Amino acid sequence: MKHSIVFLNVFLMASVSVCSQSPTYYGDVEPIIINECAKCHKPGGYGPFSLTTYNEVRKKGTFISHVVSTRYMPPWKADPDFRSFKNEMVLTEEEIKTIVDWVDAGMPKGTPTGKELPIPEFLESRSPDLVVTMEEPYTLSNEGIEDYRFFNVPTELPEDTYIQSINFIPGNKRQVHHSRVMADTTNRIRGINGLSEFDPKAMEFQKEPLADEFLYGWVPGNLPLLYPAGTGKKLYANTDLILNIHYAPTGRTEQDQSKVAFYFAKEKVEHEIMTLTLVERHISNPPFFIKANTKPTFYVSYTVREDMRVVSVLPHMHFLGKSFKALAVTPSGKDIPIIKIDEWDFNWQSTYQYDEPLLIPKGSTILVVAEYDNTEDNFANPSSPPKDVGLGWNSTDEMMNLIFYYY
Repeated sequence: MKHSIVFLNVFLMASVSVCSQSPTYYGDVEPIIINECAKCHKPGGYGPFSLTTYNEVRKKGTFISHVVSTRYMPPWKADPDFRSFKNEMVLTEEEIKTIVDWVDAGMPKGTPTGKELPIPEFLESRSPDLVVTMEEPYTLSNEGIEDYRFFNVPTELPEDTYIQSINFIPGNKRQVHHSRVMADTTNRIRGINGLSEFDPKAMEFQKEPLADEFLYGWVPGNLPLLYPAGTGKKLYANTDLILNIHYAPTGRTEQDQSKVAFYFAKEKVEHEIMTLTLVERHISNPPFFIKANTKPTFYVSYTVREDMRVVSVLPHMHFLGKSFKALAVTPSGKDIPIIKIDEWDFNWQSTYQYDEPLLIPKGSTILVVAEYDNTEDNFANPSSPPKDVGLGWNSTDEMMNLIFYYY
């Protein structure tokens, strides 16, 4: 009997040891990092450092544990329970626990499998068909201030061309905070390189009609925009790109010469990608004006005039934005979730791509609800004390946009 008890105790202790065995890098953590992090954090990628090897991950282990457990990383703001997306970057609770437990256990290496896990690619294996570059390097202010500038970049396309993907490539990854890419076919918005958002001339050229007010928006973490096979966005002959770039503060002399890369559609384009931009004039409770020390909510109700098969959406607000929600109600009364962001972050804006084109039938009503906070409770508020804020392109102004890319 005594021997049986001893054997049972040894068995139970061994079982506990196996069950509580710490995760290892190669056995548990590597697949998570490679599949969910390395798509940005790789040599030459969008992330500020690489996370493709054990040593690279171990060096940043404590930091990684913190940012994933607080859900600061991966940088995904849309509510995945409201609507899932193809380019979703969300860790499960189990994946977060695995990383945290691994770091707490001292980041054991484990046994390499001998097979190198492939890093998810996004057209990296294919060279862009057209790359256009800012005509001259721009010298950033060394006075430690936010810097907002406009640039004109001619494409010199000889003919109308369908594109499958577009990618903004910052020339100075540390200082380029975000960029908005617009398309101008008038060729009348030239000579603006380096023009400040706050220059009165900027207000004048903004009166020109643009072929596309929001061709693409880039922030760190926003991967290139990719349209489905058989579709393409038309880029007209001799289009000029208008870049609106926000530079982060720096105390030293630095330069930027950013680029925009285009990948042309290789397959026959059966459906042309169109753009629908819901803007401030569509608001049902105007005017779009945010008084100091207020927390207003604005609404949009827009009736769809034709069937829309939406491939991606891009919400846009500035620093005073707090939350954003959009859905469509069909003529039969069915709700179609579009996107929901509970905590708006001006620094992490994305183009959200659907798993499959989202059908919004003709006659449906798109409803948008956007909340703003122009009080001192909003730590992102650029003004202290708060000031009255109206519509404008400047980041210290405000906007309320929802851009649909559809066919």
